[in-house]
Amino acid sequence: MAASPHSPNSTFRRLRGQHSPAEFAALVRRAAKEIGETVSCDARYIGRVESGEIRCPNYAYERVFLHMFPGRALADLGFAPREAVRGRSAQRDPLLTPIHLSSASSSSPSSKESDVLRRAFMAGGSATVAAATLSLTLLGDSRRLPSRAGESEAAAVEDAVRQIRLLDDRHGADALYRRAAEPLRTAYALLDAGATRQSTEDRLHAGAGELAVSVGWLAHDSGRFDDARSHYAEALATARVSGDAGLEAHAFSNMAFLARDCGRSREAVRAAQAGRRAARSLGSPRLLSLLALREAGGWAGLADRRACEEALTRAHTEFSRGPAGADPEWMSFFGEAELESLESRCWAALGEHARAARHARRAADLQDPHFARNVALYTAELAGDLARAGAPDEAAWAGGRVLDLLTEVNSTRIRAMLSDTARTLIPHQRQPRVAAFLTRHAG
Repeated sequence: MAASPHSPNSTFRRLRGQHSPAEFAALVRRAAKEIGETVSCDARYIGRVESGEIRCPNYAYERVFLHMFPGRALADLGFAPREAVRGRSAQRDPLLTPIHLSSASSSSPSSKESDVLRRAFMAGGSATVAAATLSLTLLGDSRRLPSRAGESEAAAVEDAVRQIRLLDDRHGADALYRRAAEPLRTAYALLDAGATRQSTEDRLHAGAGELAVSVGWLAHDSGRFDDARSHYAEALATARVSGDAGLEAHAFSNMAFLARDCGRSREAVRAAQAGRRAARSLGSPRLLSLLALREAGGWAGLADRRACEEALTRAHTEFSRGPAGADPEWMSFFGEAELESLESRCWAALGEHARAARHARRAADLQDPHFARNVALYTAELAGDLARAGAPDEAAWAGGRVLDLLTEVNSTRIRAMLSDTARTLIPHQRQPRVAAFLTRHAG
């Protein structure tokens, strides 16, 4: 394989100092959270920056880096001017640059297209904009697959995963699921074709597996449970074939979540426990915390309060250990707000709706408004808990807030939750705020 044509970014390497790439990536994610930005940074991304493959970061990363190093410009961090790299395949902005998985390095967008998409996202576009953007950025072209996959194809699969996660965070799953199926098929076709190196094949296995989980989640969140189960099983099989414990833990985590939503609580417990076994050696307390919460949800569904509380205690203990460099990239969503939300669902399943409402309210208050889908989800949980806890007026207020957010977010899950809340509130429809909410919801 030819040597890389990129000049290393030695300035950025010096700024990393004594931190390992994984440790520095964790610092980047933490800095992003401080300013309400979303980046999926891992050791591989830091390596791409330092090797010079990423000559200029996308806009989200730019804001984060300038926050981390105040008073400096991009040039002071070793990056090239944006206008010098726009349109070149060496720089893959996961919001703006098309990714043709079948020939990742051979095509690039026009400046006009990039500007249109940039303006749409800077304006916080609707789910319709998100779906249109996904069709431009993720669908493979009609050219033949390469005889052997290389580094550019592996990078394209990884970037497709990041795009799906980012768009889901902002807009919800319904507008994205159908669009995301094509790159998943292409990713597995690349795996079938084989790779030029073992390291590239390992990246393809990991990337394709994570893409299967991401597409499975889009199916899950949009109410396509059979499709989700199939995609999660595909991810688990990929993890087992490649011996990837991190991917295995991720697949089991989502399988536990799906089983709980399908009313298969015993299966949820077993999947979460299997995920915990896979995650033991990974060095990520936050991952163990999430898996404990998945297990707690299963126990709550089985009405086993004692086992649920034990799992919740483990979840809080692991969470209190803080973030680690080994935290998986996909766990960027898992912070205190998500912990509160998952605990809220446990108490709701156990019939303690007032207690559930307190946790749901904390989740909604803690969630960064940048993640519109999660704000809508947590507020919908709050509305349902309040309605069942005998606080119809507050529930109607929360339900109205969700209706406001659904102009940006398209999620079958959230709409179904809101419909349940509306049915619960019907006996209170003479109250003015409840009547107003029910009228809006019916419309």
